Amino acid sequence: MRVRTTAAVAAVSSLALLTGCGAADMTKQASPYANAQGAKTVTLSVQSWVGAQANVAVAQYLLEHELGYRVDTVQVDEVPAWDALSQGRVDAILEDWGHPDQEQRYVKDKKTIAPGGELGVTGHIGWFVPTYLAKQHPDITNWKNLNKYSHLFRTPESGDKGQLMDGSPSYVTNDKALVKNLKLDYQVVFAGSEAAQITQMRQFAKEKKPFLTYWYTPQWLFKKVPMTEVKLPPYKEGCDADPEKVACAYPHTPLQKYLNSGFAKNGGKAAAFLKKFKWTTEDQNEVSLMIADKKMTPEDAAKKWVDSHRSTWKKWLS
Repeated sequence: MRVRTTAAVAAVSSLALLTGCGAADMTKQASPYANAQGAKTVTLSVQSWVGAQANVAVAQYLLEHELGYRVDTVQVDEVPAWDALSQGRVDAILEDWGHPDQEQRYVKDKKTIAPGGELGVTGHIGWFVPTYLAKQHPDITNWKNLNKYSHLFRTPESGDKGQLMDGSPSYVTNDKALVKNLKLDYQVVFAGSEAAQITQMRQFAKEKKPFLTYWYTPQWLFKKVPMTEVKLPPYKEGCDADPEKVACAYPHTPLQKYLNSGFAKNGGKAAAFLKKFKWTTEDQNEVSLMIADKKMTPEDAAKKWVDSHRSTWKKWLS
């Protein structure tokens, strides 16, 4: 997911369930509602991890039920979403994990995208092991000791190396460079999606098997599978500037919203609402858990959260 432009969390359910009705493949078509010449319509980009889907579910519910808009949602990978936003094929991205080159190109140079403010959630990518394993081997949570335990993480996919499980290749990940530059006896293996990765982790946890995984906070799965972060070399500003030479941890990233510049200027109450949309990690996890674990539809999960958090969202409409 998520920090630089790697092209950046499906067994939880079908894609249609995760993204809600009206999802479209932006590589094939544009939403009929995007850039709709002043009509009360809004198109929101939905990334493939459930936290981002939770943002959109609540925003969509309030736009429709409180402000009277028609809302379309479209599934777009992180970097293509910036292109779609710049071209007016979507109106807003509600969770960006930091793409400085895209920001430079579209926000600062072309001025076709406008900042929409902070989401209120701080994201962090890291490497994690299940807490039951960390209790058995306390020193496994330091990267310097990972080679000592690599045999525990071998899988058919990783061969004679330990497996470092990643999600989708489209997420922002420095993991291949980290494995190489830190001289670790591991193989990065992609599960394919956040949902597939979750399925594997839950199965490993059910059997109390060791696993090492790329993962991120906030994420509802920590409530079901407690995990402990492996300490990588400390992050310092610029240590990840060269993708091939990265040898440091991932940063903590205040997640940002972005709007199409035209929509930001002329989007009326919808644009004003999205700029004010700001909630906590706990709020996002609450909705994510309902969608991904309790199998509620995004709309039902949003309604349940909206019904019990009136004082929070009322401020977004003022």
